[in-house]
Amino acid sequence: MRIVPQVASRASVTVGERGTGEITGPGLVALVGVTHADTPEIAAQLAAKIAGLRILPGETSCEDRSAPVLVVSQFTLYGDVRRGRRPSWSRAAPGDVSEPLFDAFVAALRERGLPVKTGEFGAHMEVSLVNDGPVTLVVDSDELQRPRRD
Repeated sequence: MRIVPQVASRASVTVGERGTGEITGPGLVALVGVTHADTPEIAAQLAAKIAGLRILPGETSCEDRSAPVLVVSQFTLYGDVRRGRRPSWSRAAPGDVSEPLFDAFVAALRERGLPVKTGEFGAHMEVSLVNDGPVTLVVDSDELQRPRRD
């Protein structure tokens, strides 16, 4: 799983003319991509990581503040642009695999007591946010498994 959390003072997502989720912050917008090796356990581990990241004002986390999270599925996080000009999407899991894992990630955040709104899985969405800071990170399950070198 690859997640891009962004601190936001406000954010919303729409599908066509219909709003599907909106938050006011400070909170997080989490763009979520799923790959073939992901599992419900990885989704739960990353939900705990995202909920506990101390990146909100005052070095607090969403869990510290019961801050809202807007979660948006985004398979393009696994786009491979190493060859040519057209990205390859082969590292992104297909919808029938990724949707249950996306839902597991959302459920794990809610189990931690966070207010969570979402986009609409598989839909063409318009995401609007005011990135506060700006603070934007990339959290990758593959990177969490590797030992740090510093």
